[in-house]
Amino acid sequence: MAVLGLTLSCTAQTSKKMSDAYAMAVIPEPAEGQEVAVLASGCFWGTEFYLQKVPGVIATTCGYTGGVVKNPTYREVCTKRTGHYEAVHVVFDPEQVSFEELARVFFETHDPTQRDGQGPDIGPQYRSAVFFENDAQREVAQKLKDLLIAKGYDVATEILPAAEFYSAENYHQDYYDNKGGTPYCHAPRKLF
Repeated sequence: MAVLGLTLSCTAQTSKKMSDAYAMAVIPEPAEGQEVAVLASGCFWGTEFYLQKVPGVIATTCGYTGGVVKNPTYREVCTKRTGHYEAVHVVFDPEQVSFEELARVFFETHDPTQRDGQGPDIGPQYRSAVFFENDAQREVAQKLKDLLIAKGYDVATEILPAAEFYSAENYHQDYYDNKGGTPYCHAPRKLF
């Protein structure tokens, strides 16, 4: 009986860890004076990896936005029928980093000319987009996109109004910090 009790206890602990990993992460609310940026540039793991390293970024959350399904799961988004983008919700301190600086990091850590995917990740959930929170963010995003177009880049990045943002499952959060390694479809390069 003791062995059976131990087995049941271990199974319960494993089940709890599994359910915690698949639970949706909590999206932090910005404190007074902080702002939010929502950026989509392919797999959210790589997007988050580079944005987290910017001084002035308070918190990042991987998730889904721009689609038609409420509270989507990763599995649903992967069907390519929800309309969602994999995106990162960024809480930042504008006293330390401007939205323009974040948007430059966004543009310079993925290929903004690739349509319907990023690197080897192909599908509508991997599209490039800036989801602006206000007119100032929209203007900055458009200015940067126009600068790249003027340099001869055929920019695919969409500039869209902010939509409902849903957090991804916990196992997607801080992926490279937790697993080690570096992004396979994001790499910094100078564009501006």
